[in-house]
Amino acid sequence: MRIFSFTMVLLLIISLCSCSSPVTETAGDQKVTLALNWLPEAEHGGFYAALLNGDYKKEGLEVEILPGGPDSPVIQRVATGRVDFGISNADRILLGRAQQAPVVGVFAPLQHSPRCIVVHKSSGIESFDQLKNVTLAMSDAPAFSHYLREKLPLEGVKIVRSTGSLSQFLQDPAFAQQGYVFSEPIVAQKQGIETNSLLLSELGFDPYSSVLIVSEKTLSEQPELVEKFVRASMAGWKTYLENSDTVHEYIQTINPEMPRDVLDGGMEALRKLCRNADGEFTGEMDPERWKTLSSQMEELKLIETGLYKKAYVNLSGPSE
Repeated sequence: MRIFSFTMVLLLIISLCSCSSPVTETAGDQKVTLALNWLPEAEHGGFYAALLNGDYKKEGLEVEILPGGPDSPVIQRVATGRVDFGISNADRILLGRAQQAPVVGVFAPLQHSPRCIVVHKSSGIESFDQLKNVTLAMSDAPAFSHYLREKLPLEGVKIVRSTGSLSQFLQDPAFAQQGYVFSEPIVAQKQGIETNSLLLSELGFDPYSSVLIVSEKTLSEQPELVEKFVRASMAGWKTYLENSDTVHEYIQTINPEMPRDVLDGGMEALRKLCRNADGEFTGEMDPERWKTLSSQMEELKLIETGLYKKAYVNLSGPSE
């Protein structure tokens, strides 16, 4: 659901378009814009932490964070140079490049996808092979929905278009909903509904999420800027994972319809997704993970072979 109303979206876009660092600015700092993929919430916490803690300023950057919303064209805005950096997911990066949008992932705070299918606990559904005889609200946009349809028989499942609202889910125990583990399950619990979350990563579809992206042009012509921004963002995320209080207080001032307990619960859900196999937070991307994702999307005939090789770069760590 990622809580929103269209009125709220419009008001927030107006109010947040000038959401720059609360830290005192210094003449000579390089102005930089970061476009979010949604309204400010837990998945953006590390970037706001870097803003609030002065990590960007320490690198000589004056950062303005721009809000997203439904169908935010982040890939296009970054590719065309309307913004310097953006937030997207690995599968969307590949889809963008397939449509001639030369964007590159440079930092992945979420090592695992938070996307899930939310079901009522009372349904008894605990795994994807038990996902039967329900109405499933799901987007038809690539790539996760295509993968789900391809991999599961979906016996007795009626698929309807997701509206982003949880209202029908809350009323119908035989209703399932696409979502994110840091949002919909927590909101449902607030309404007294116990849920199970079926993570898409458990089905084998696990694109890096909340990936920091930049255009090939910026990466080529301003590599020091990209390194500074990644370094500061990394510091912000490490701080956020340790203590999110200040960030959540700030997010509520700019997104007042986001409940504090949803932010706090979302943070706990995200914490598990930010660690690599060794339990460390690095933000690095594994070439094999990109190769696997690319192969999955090639099988679905969404992209051409080998497109992933220029879709990401590790500023530290292995790249292919």
